[in-house]
Amino acid sequence: MALEAYIIHILIIIGIYVILALSLDLAIGYTGLLNIGHVAFYAVGAYTSALLALNFGTPFLISFLAGGIIAGIFSLVVAIPALKLRGDYLAVATLGLAIIVENILKNWTSLTRGPLGLPGIPKPTIFGITLTGITYLALVIVVGVVTYYLLRYLIKTPFGRILQAIREDELVAKSLGKNVTKYKTQALLISAFFAGLAGSLYAHYITFIDPTSFSILESVLIISMIVVGGIATLKGAIIGAIILILLPEALRFLPLPSSMIGALRQIIYAVLLVVLLIKRPQGLLGKKTEGVVTT
Repeated sequence: MALEAYIIHILIIIGIYVILALSLDLAIGYTGLLNIGHVAFYAVGAYTSALLALNFGTPFLISFLAGGIIAGIFSLVVAIPALKLRGDYLAVATLGLAIIVENILKNWTSLTRGPLGLPGIPKPTIFGITLTGITYLALVIVVGVVTYYLLRYLIKTPFGRILQAIREDELVAKSLGKNVTKYKTQALLISAFFAGLAGSLYAHYITFIDPTSFSILESVLIISMIVVGGIATLKGAIIGAIILILLPEALRFLPLPSSMIGALRQIIYAVLLVVLLIKRPQGLLGKKTEGVVTT
C-alpha cells in the first residue's frame, strides 16, 4: 500500500507540473514572451483557492475556477507595463514580478499568515465525494487532458497562428495590421489562468502552502521542463515535466544523506540542461528548421 500511495503521489505531482509546463509553453513557446515569473500566477491561484476554502467554506469547484480567474486578472495588471518590453527586458520584469509576489506572501501576514503558511486546506469534495489518492489523481488527469486539448485547439486556430507570427517577427505582425499588444495580453491571460488552476490543485492536494512553495526556483524548474521537452511543442512540455519530476526521485533510493539530495537535484537539472543545450538545443521533441524551433 505504501508503494501504491507513493506512485499515486508522484503521478499527481507530475500532472500538476504538466499543466504548469503546458501553460507556460503557450507564453514562451508559441508567443515568444520570455516569462520568468510564471510561478507568480501559480501562487496567486493556490492562495486564492485556499483562502476561499478556509475563510468562506467555498465549494471546491468554485474556488478552483476562482484560482484560475484571479490569476488571469492578475496577469492583466502585469501585462499593462510588462508587455511594452521585449526579450531580456521582459524576462527581468517578470522575474521582478515573481520576487514581488513571493515577498507579498511573506509579509502580508493578516491575509497569508506569512512564513507560517496556510494549514488545513480542505481536500476537494465533488458531488459529495471527497477526492483523495486515486480519485484526486483522476481529477488531475482530467484537468491535464482538458488543458492539453484546449491549448492544442487554440494554437491551430487563426488566433494561435497570429501568436506564432508575433513570436517569429513582431514588427511583421504589426505591419499586417495585428494588434500585437492585445494578442500578447490574451496569451498571457490564458497562460496565467491555467497556472492558477494548477496552483489550486496543488494547494488542495498538499493541504498546506507557504511562500517557499512558490520561490523563483519553481519558475526555473518549469522553464527547464519546456526546454528539455522542446519549446513550442505541447507534447514536449509533457515529456519534460515527466523527466524532471521522475529523474530526481531516483535519488531517494540511493544511500545518501537527506542533506545531499536537494543539492544533487539541482546539479542534475543543471547538467541535463547544459547537455541538452549543447547536443540538442531544440529539446527532445522540438524540430529545428532554418534556425526556428517548431512543432
